[in-house]
This record gives sequence, C-alpha cells and structure tokens, in this order.
Amino acid sequence: MPSVVIAAIRLTLAALVLLPIALLRGRTASRSPPPRALRLTVASGALLALHFWSWIASLEFTSVASSTILVTTNPIWVALASLLWLGERPSRAALIGIAVALFGTLFTFGGEDGPSIRANAATFGNALALIGALAASGYLLIGRAVRDLLPLLTYVALAYSTAAALLWVAVLATSASLHGFSAFAWLALILLALGPQLIGHTAFNFALRHMSAPFVALSILGEPIGAAFLAWLLFGERFSSLQFIGFALLLIGIFLAARGETRSHRAAQPGKTARPS
Repeated sequence: MPSVVIAAIRLTLAALVLLPIALLRGRTASRSPPPRALRLTVASGALLALHFWSWIASLEFTSVASSTILVTTNPIWVALASLLWLGERPSRAALIGIAVALFGTLFTFGGEDGPSIRANAATFGNALALIGALAASGYLLIGRAVRDLLPLLTYVALAYSTAAALLWVAVLATSASLHGFSAFAWLALILLALGPQLIGHTAFNFALRHMSAPFVALSILGEPIGAAFLAWLLFGERFSSLQFIGFALLLIGIFLAARGETRSHRAAQPGKTARPS
C-alpha cells in the first residue's frame, strides 16, 4: 500500500469518527470559533499531513528504529521554537531530561544493527524522517497555541479533516493505487485510526493545554522503544546492546523531564484548578 494512501486513510477514518461528534457539540456552543483559530488549525492539519506522509514513506527506505528515532527528535525543535514563539522556557529539570533523552537517542541511532539497506536509500529515508520531525514540531506548537482558543474535539476534528483532505489531493496528484489491498491491510489501517490516531494524537492535543509543548514532544521519545521491540518481534529487525543503553537513557530523560514539568506547573499555578479540556 503506498505511503500516501496509508496516511490518507488513517486520517480519514479518524476524521469520520470525530466530525459528527464535533459538529453536534458545536451546535450547542455559544459562539463561533475565532477566524485566527481556524487559520491556525488549517495550518496544523497541513503540517500533520506532511508529517505522516514523509514519516510513513521513510519506512520504505530505512529501518523502523532509525525512522522512529529521527522523527522523534522534535523536542529539540519544539523547545527552541517554544522559547522564541510561545515564550515558554523549559525548567532546568526539563532541560536536563531533554539532554539525557537526546543523548540516549544518539546511542540508539549509533548502535543500530538493522537489516542491510543501501546507503543512499537509508540516507533518503532518514531525511524523510527528519522532515516528519520538523512537521510534527510545527503541529505541536500550533496545537499549543490553538488549544486555548478551541475545544479539544473541535480542534482535532478540523485538523484531522484538513490533513485527510490534503492527503487525498496528494493521492490523486501521484496517481497512487487505491485497490488490491488485503483484508489484513485494511484491518491494520482501522487499528491505526482507532488507536494511535484517535487515542494517541488526541491525547497529545489534550496534554498541550495542560503541559508545555517541549514536554509533550519529549514524551513521544518513548515511541522508538516500543517501535524497535515491535519491529524485532514482527520483522526480525535486530538492535544492539548500545541501543538498550539508549532506551534506558530515553526513559530516564522522560522521567526527569516529567518530574520537572510537574513541579514547575504546580509552582506556577498554586491553588489553581485544572482547566477544562
């Protein structure tokens, strides 16, 4: 199944679930969404489309471990952009956690022992994964800004729908095949939409209203660990002892950043109740 088709169907299925609910809730809203929020949401959806298209395409050229590690380098870009654009300065503990986790990422990437892949193809796949990381960073940053303007369901329904529409334009432009897929492929797509998209990405967007964008980006660094183990179980992609060290450092970094984020959040809002989602 072509990468762009996988991304398009994944976002379409998620949007079809969310749109009716968001429209129903929108009818009871007291005011319409502000135009700025809608413009930002469209931009967020465009970045989400680019993220999925480039990242899924990278898996055709490089290993699962390399792809997921590179696509989750977004804490670097998010932390820098958050400071410049949103004025969110990560706490010292969060910065230490980011440093430890990224150091673990270098271990994981440097210790890769995956299948034999042509150097040029692997380089191209790694570049696609990095494009996916930059697009995901923009998506998270815009989500952080929009979540104070739109309810969660409205935002994710519009963002996913925008991404799906743009991906279908790409499907038509590339003349990607839309037939001949197995029942297992369709089952996998449905599970992708229901699990990682509806639950996973929606949870990220929920967290963006309560946590800083750099921390939400850092939490995604747990993804290469699970992806590497699944690739080992399903595809026989091996990983070395250096990667085990990297996985441990990733988890330690996430823990340190989470603890720092929680402490700074409590210190900044003493006695303040959590905002509604």
